[in-house]
Amino acid sequence: MSDLRASIVVIGDEILGGFVHDTNSHWLAGQLQTHGIPLDRVQTVPDTMAAIDEGLRMELGRSRPRLIMTSGGIGSTPDDLTMEAVAATLGRGLVVNEDIDHRITLALEWTAGTGATVTADHERAMRRMARVPEGTYLLQGARGVAPGVALDVDGGLADGGVTIVILPGIPGELKRIYTDGIVPELLAGIGTPQHVVEMTHGYPESSLNPVFDRLVAEFPDVHLGSYPGKQCTIRLKGERGKVEAAGAVVRAYLDELDDDPGANKLKTAWAARWTD
Repeated sequence: MSDLRASIVVIGDEILGGFVHDTNSHWLAGQLQTHGIPLDRVQTVPDTMAAIDEGLRMELGRSRPRLIMTSGGIGSTPDDLTMEAVAATLGRGLVVNEDIDHRITLALEWTAGTGATVTADHERAMRRMARVPEGTYLLQGARGVAPGVALDVDGGLADGGVTIVILPGIPGELKRIYTDGIVPELLAGIGTPQHVVEMTHGYPESSLNPVFDRLVAEFPDVHLGSYPGKQCTIRLKGERGKVEAAGAVVRAYLDELDDDPGANKLKTAWAARWTD
């Protein structure tokens, strides 16, 4: 399934308000890169039905097969609307997942066992977390009462459609579900990991433009990234043989610069700019 691509929809007012730093999408992006699955988009949307619906519809309208992962909004508070929003977007009802409901029962019993009073309102709020869109199946990995679930659209990944994975926002839980659930259950045997080569140099980024133009012309299948700084970073991604060949071209060009007295003066001046 070499044409499989991924999207992430991060849900949470606390992230948009700057109160919480979103580490989940960064971590997921790295994992997808390792598995060779291109990540097209990361959206962050508020905790509203309309915003979640808008975000999902945008990703559902992109090329397929596609893995769409959502993060956040599946707790017991009134602003946890992800399950309801996904169901509404897909035109599906909400049903009780017996496994999740059983976990909630155990959690409520534990709370009562501590001597705390479990009110009807408390239990009703907790039971909301067991209501999932029709057709949803549980993924392995989560230990709590807000586990990850998945549902297939138009046959899911196996039939060239879309699989939506609804993940909790708690980083530890999200990571376990991805590792123990998504990878073995959805991504096994899918994706071709890209070979990555990184190089650093002390010249202004623009000094490398001639060799960058050559890479674009001679290695169109190699993804080129250049990131300026006191030490600029060049990152090449793609099929191993082509990436290594492109890397050799860049290294040869850097050697030429190192042997050029004028380029060395520029390098020294560039370094001085970062110490002023």
